[in-house]
Amino acid sequence: MSNDNSLLEYSEIVMKMFNSEDEGFEFYNDYAYEKGFGVRKDYCEWDSGHNEKTLRKFVCSCEGFRAEKHLTREIKMRRSRNITRCGCPAKLVIALDHNTEQWYVKDFIDEHNHSMIEPDLSCFLRSHRRISDEQKAEIVLLQISGIRKHQIMDIMLKRYGGYDRVGFTSRDLYNFLHRNKLQTLSPGDAQTLINYMIVQKRRDPDFSFQYKRDGRGHLTGVLWCDFESQKDYRAFGDVVVFDGTYKTNKYNLPLVPFVGVNHHKSTVLFACGVVAHEDTKSYVWLLRSFSDAMSQKHPVSVITDGDLAMQKAISIVWPNASHRLCGWHIENNIVSNIKDAEVKEGIRCFLYDRCSIEEIEKKWLEFLKKNEVTDKDSWLYQMYERRKVWCAAYHASKRYLGLRSNQRSESLHSRIQFNLDRKMSLVELLQHFDNTVQKLRIRQANLDFEASYKPCLEPDTSIIVNEAAERFTPSVYYADVQYSLKTVSKCFLIEEMDGYNIVEYKVGRVDKGEKQYFVECEICVHEDKVKEISCSCLKLQSLGTPCSHILFVLGLRGESKLPDCCVLERWTMGAKRGFPPTRKSTMYDYSDSVQRYHELHNISQMTSFAASQSLEAYERLKRVLEEEAAMILPNRGEGEGGRKRFGPVLTQGGLDDYAESYNVLDPICVPGRGAPKKKMKSSSDKSNKKCTLCKEEGHNRRTCYLRDEETMLPEDVLDI
Repeated sequence: MSNDNSLLEYSEIVMKMFNSEDEGFEFYNDYAYEKGFGVRKDYCEWDSGHNEKTLRKFVCSCEGFRAEKHLTREIKMRRSRNITRCGCPAKLVIALDHNTEQWYVKDFIDEHNHSMIEPDLSCFLRSHRRISDEQKAEIVLLQISGIRKHQIMDIMLKRYGGYDRVGFTSRDLYNFLHRNKLQTLSPGDAQTLINYMIVQKRRDPDFSFQYKRDGRGHLTGVLWCDFESQKDYRAFGDVVVFDGTYKTNKYNLPLVPFVGVNHHKSTVLFACGVVAHEDTKSYVWLLRSFSDAMSQKHPVSVITDGDLAMQKAISIVWPNASHRLCGWHIENNIVSNIKDAEVKEGIRCFLYDRCSIEEIEKKWLEFLKKNEVTDKDSWLYQMYERRKVWCAAYHASKRYLGLRSNQRSESLHSRIQFNLDRKMSLVELLQHFDNTVQKLRIRQANLDFEASYKPCLEPDTSIIVNEAAERFTPSVYYADVQYSLKTVSKCFLIEEMDGYNIVEYKVGRVDKGEKQYFVECEICVHEDKVKEISCSCLKLQSLGTPCSHILFVLGLRGESKLPDCCVLERWTMGAKRGFPPTRKSTMYDYSDSVQRYHELHNISQMTSFAASQSLEAYERLKRVLEEEAAMILPNRGEGEGGRKRFGPVLTQGGLDDYAESYNVLDPICVPGRGAPKKKMKSSSDKSNKKCTLCKEEGHNRRTCYLRDEETMLPEDVLDI
């Protein structure tokens, strides 16, 4: 019976007719998948003019033998692959009939000299591994969304129901993404980056970017920011935090994001830069480029790490800005440079003590004398010399919005470095950075939505409390203002000194001992209302929210509303009034075909889920889709622009108006910070290495000719 079935199957195959060579290959490949072997294209013939194929031969993947040169090669860089070719005679030959323009079966041999692969393993044969166009589109979309390659593979396996149904392996996925990357970066990594920014500038004249090259044309620095970041800087650019982060790209160039804090006390990005050299000249260029992008608006205060080149650049470009070193870095330096616990605690006090400058200077002299600090090269004396950029007393009256360290920048760094590796190109870094920025903006949109509703307050709250809850954003109210309102009950009046239009109040707090605070009010005489108010604790000047002493005095005076001087506009929902937000990314160019695919995909996904709930709807939808597929798939073309596009791509364009932007070469890889890595003794001279088997030089145990003899087991050892 089996012979009859085989004969019937053979006769059906030799009678087959195909509309094209590809259709013939697909038929033979599907047949091979069911039987458990792979196929490949072999010999072909052309007509006399070499314009059209007239014959094509498809063979079993085990046809032929491995070339002898690959078997006899003495020095092999890697282990040889397993032997897969054994001279299998199975084949299918099709030829073109010029009369009917169809392909017919000219020869068919279905005899194999090897065993067939198990059904669940046929998917690993090369001819049965193929990433379809729709799979490529989804893979590209997942990749640019920041999902790692192995995670993409896991998603595809779950979606298609297992490794035997997905149609490709993880290696195929890695290879496809690598080829797609090479195609994207065909003009060069740096040139592709500049091309993208030029097109963004054409689309949006407010988009800003600057770059520089060295004498040989290599990219040495770039800074960019979109219009949304510029609007954020206009509203929240009073305090800027920035420093460099490493291991973000294959060139080892530090990434320098400029960040701040918005009206929800969350991180906001102003601009981002990449520099090749961490010297004063590079940072001066970076800060000047940043100022140019922001219409020469300089920040009020700046927080950075302890980089001396960065400090000098700030003093050159932003001479009027208050500069403070990161408290977190100072804490780490104290721990690493001082071993004595008493000295350590003594210098740590300078980091947080907010006394007067005269008093802090006196304390410094006492500290130096007590610990006998006389060596000007010692770390303690150097910190004394730089005390004005890190001691809290020198920055008590300056606006830092409660920021003592560059944790905002470090927080953004942690977001950027999540799923980031040091093998990334600049374009991949840009894509990953754009994803991070979009997440920040989505979070801001969510906070804007939550701030559109009033906080839930107790019915008997005072007018001042109600107004504070309405005017400040919820994040600021609950984080800062509410604490001050709660501690008003701990304040008490010591003395009131009345003047014509200036009234001073001496206020104490039950939990602060004998410490006194001086609140000064400037009164509008005609209306008897507070015009200006300040407190000696300087919280209003530094943080931008009223302290408990000010709120106590306002309640004491019976004020019906918060004075405008107590409500910094940057902490209200009106901070970006007049600047409509643009939260969606404009980084990628969606072609018409990609947009049509996304629309059809969304419709089909919704319909497929609904139809899967009943057998009748499932059969009906499946029949309709199969009919449409039979009509569309054979006639699919190459797509727009002569090639298929599997997803959104970086916006690219010509450089006719930017002749100076031609031939921007990739950056030169720069060494990282820190001491150079020690050279291992074993790798100092590879030429002197000896094989551990034959004791000869020039190769190792893995490529030694004695390896096969070593691994062979003698017959007398085998238990036969």
